[in-house]
Amino acid sequence: MPKPSARFERISFVASDTTEARQALQRMADRYENADVAVADVIVALGGDGLMLETLQRHMHDQIPIYGMNRGSVGFLMNEYHEDNLLERLERAELSRIHPLSMTAIDQTGKTHTALAINEVSVFRETHQVAKLRISVDGKVRLDELACDGLLVATPAGSTAYNLSAYGPILPINARLLALTPISAFRPRRWRGALLPAAARIEIEVLEADKRPVSAVADNIETRSVVRVTVEEARQTEILMLFDSGHNLDERILSEQFRY
Repeated sequence: MPKPSARFERISFVASDTTEARQALQRMADRYENADVAVADVIVALGGDGLMLETLQRHMHDQIPIYGMNRGSVGFLMNEYHEDNLLERLERAELSRIHPLSMTAIDQTGKTHTALAINEVSVFRETHQVAKLRISVDGKVRLDELACDGLLVATPAGSTAYNLSAYGPILPINARLLALTPISAFRPRRWRGALLPAAARIEIEVLEADKRPVSAVADNIETRSVVRVTVEEARQTEILMLFDSGHNLDERILSEQFRY
């Protein structure tokens, strides 16, 4: 469990490789000191969403809160960058608890690959040939054949990322739902995806895998030439993210739905 906010005094700073982020790291470390992550009360990530996902992945099992400050571009998962009053901001910050997705992928050689995803698990066609997929939920076939460029399963935290670009639904952070969203569906052409309970076990079988090879990707971890992919919530893993008061993930996801 996270330590009380009043003890967010030992801060471990991490930064992306951009000049702006590295300079911010130096200034913040000079001002607040930079603790070793092994003894830190909180990690402050300076960069963009890519760095935040990387930091969350690296410390997924450490039960240490992570607070991002935007030194990148979009920064949906980040707080605004200000150098003043960091300890006070951490003390007032709101905690969001996120459960990642667990991906188990079997490739054409029979080898099993596992990975965790915070945003989404996706499958993509590898060649010019359209992918053909069979979709089962909790052991029951729900779609016998989907011809498409790909398919993704998104968490609420990831529903505003690639899922939204593929015209999937935005999910409130505490909705206990997953978005199952096709990417350029060809047949059935009008199928737009599904909302599934967070406890659902989704199995994607690749049809004609030799002719139509498919990759599986958990956030940025790719497995090529898969024949079967299983996705389910990693209920035993809890990620701790800190957001400035009034700007937590609930508010960000709600606001995103009114953008034009």
